[in-house]
Amino acid sequence: MAKPKRSRTRGSTASVAPGAEAAPTADLAPLVGTNLRRLRVKRELSLEKLSRLSGVSRAMLGQVELGQSAPTINVLWKISTALGVPFSALIGSKQTGGVTVLRSEQAKVLSSHDGRFRSRALFPFDEPRRVEFYELKLAPRAEEKAEAHAPGTVENLVVSAGAVEVEVDGQRQALRAGDAIVFEADSAHAYRNAGEGEAVMYLVMTYAETVG
Repeated sequence: MAKPKRSRTRGSTASVAPGAEAAPTADLAPLVGTNLRRLRVKRELSLEKLSRLSGVSRAMLGQVELGQSAPTINVLWKISTALGVPFSALIGSKQTGGVTVLRSEQAKVLSSHDGRFRSRALFPFDEPRRVEFYELKLAPRAEEKAEAHAPGTVENLVVSAGAVEVEVDGQRQALRAGDAIVFEADSAHAYRNAGEGEAVMYLVMTYAETVG
């Protein structure tokens, strides 16, 4: 889920014109802020150093840490890449119990800069894992560009509704509802909605190493 001319995303940049910043969810900003500070301090990074590594301004990083700014997916991917952690490490919260129900009204939904791309996490974040599961929604004619993920990361995506074009290393694959694609995501890739209706996709991300 995990960078995207920029509807911005799951590490992304969609080519649709950006709009106003879209908050992931009402309660996600303080959670991201807490996780960011913990991870940054653990790695003994100053805000200035993290800014240089991530390409995100120091002012923005400070606002995110204080829970005063709801970052776009693109910003979160830049930060997670600089910290060397999976995207989910910034939005995860501890849960307990052998059975976890993820209620739709409590979903952690992240939006691109203009809101035309949305990513919903469909997994808990409190256990070690090598696999993550996301629901992706892309507005008509929108595009979401993703930067390279960590080496060894593989994406397995299935189109549930609509028509989607996936580009990996300059090669484009046209997919319709029911079609699936598997590709190594440690190089730049993009998703484009080729239709007039919203496209819905389900994405399984597999990492080379255990995370969480």
